Amino acid sequence: MRIIAADRFELKREVEYGTPEQNEAVREIVEAVRTEGDAALLRYTERHDRVRLEASSLRVTEAEIAAAYDKVDAAFLTAIREAAVNIRAFHEKQKRNSWMDLQPDGTLLGQIVRPLKRVGVYVPGGKAAYPSSVLMNVIPAQVAGVPEIVMVTPPATGGKEGIDPYILVAAAEAGVKEMYRVGGAQAVAALAYGTAAIPPVDKICGPGNIYVALAKRAVFGAVDIDSIAGPSEIVVLADETADAAYVAADMLSQAEHDEMASAILITPSAAFAESVKEEVERQLAELPREPIARKSIDDYGAIILVGSLKEGVGIVNRLAPEHLEIMTADPMEWLGQIENAGAIFLGAYSSEPVGDYFAGPNHIIPTNGTARFSSPVNVDDFLKKSSLIRYSKEALLASGDKIITLARHEGLEAHARAIEIRLERERGGQ
Repeated sequence: MRIIAADRFELKREVEYGTPEQNEAVREIVEAVRTEGDAALLRYTERHDRVRLEASSLRVTEAEIAAAYDKVDAAFLTAIREAAVNIRAFHEKQKRNSWMDLQPDGTLLGQIVRPLKRVGVYVPGGKAAYPSSVLMNVIPAQVAGVPEIVMVTPPATGGKEGIDPYILVAAAEAGVKEMYRVGGAQAVAALAYGTAAIPPVDKICGPGNIYVALAKRAVFGAVDIDSIAGPSEIVVLADETADAAYVAADMLSQAEHDEMASAILITPSAAFAESVKEEVERQLAELPREPIARKSIDDYGAIILVGSLKEGVGIVNRLAPEHLEIMTADPMEWLGQIENAGAIFLGAYSSEPVGDYFAGPNHIIPTNGTARFSSPVNVDDFLKKSSLIRYSKEALLASGDKIITLARHEGLEAHARAIEIRLERERGGQ
């Protein structure tokens, strides 16, 4: 793992927009599903997933969900249930209410907060299954009050026949009643435009491969989407009081996600930097996903030596990491200076996987520096707001001339006259 000076460090990871061939393939699939509905959905499922289905068999049955419970171990069920409690409790604190403000002149202003009606959650079925992501997408939507939450996932998980039972159980535990065995760009298109078998949704969330990401981008506007997520990343800000083994382990917990994942340590201690470098090598050799983690560490990992922790904080804010761990003698001392980070973990016992699985905050967090302007998935992502305006006669008479002035300044005469006609009539009657 490279150790470099702060002034020599640069992290560049391009946002994945796909090849021309991938974009064209997605455009074709999305348009076919939009115009042909279930026929195209089934055709592309057979072509890409090697599974032949009928429209009537797209929906996962209650019997299948019940059978999935017999295939998961009891420890998993206990853990996923407790995690769900923690996630729900955290997101309950994010709820907001409608409000109204009545002024003495009779003006009533306010905001009406309503949940989206129907949300689609995409759950990937590639190399690995991630039941925890099901909870992180579904529970905030439930807390927001979304009445209809639908899950789609490929008909085969990890190349094996059928949907991974752990995904089905996680969805059931989260409260999802409507699940479909369909994936890829065709599933995204079905959620966006609807078919006879799958009614359309208002928003699509959840991770997926490049085809899923491109399809989400293609349908945005017809529906809302969460984001186009990039590779995972972690930055650890540490001094010599930190445990090198802990830091190395946490860096590798992100490196094993993806060859393009980024794990970075920022420290003012050269001796500590060397200790972490040695620990990374030692722990890498024992990882089942060692090839993936090693490529991530080699290509996008780094240990950055800084002159002080204050300089390190400046680099953190420039990187705007998805995950930030502060492992210093007093982590709280630096918290107030952190401006850009998706999730902040304080102290030796707040390892990033605590947040990934169990603590309660959402683990779907902005990547690739987008924590500068965006936030983890939260209850607000599943709400819409309407402004409320009720002007009284007295308020309009008091402010009408100013409104007319502004409208005519912008050259919108009809706007001005809509107010003027009221003023003339009401003032004429005085």
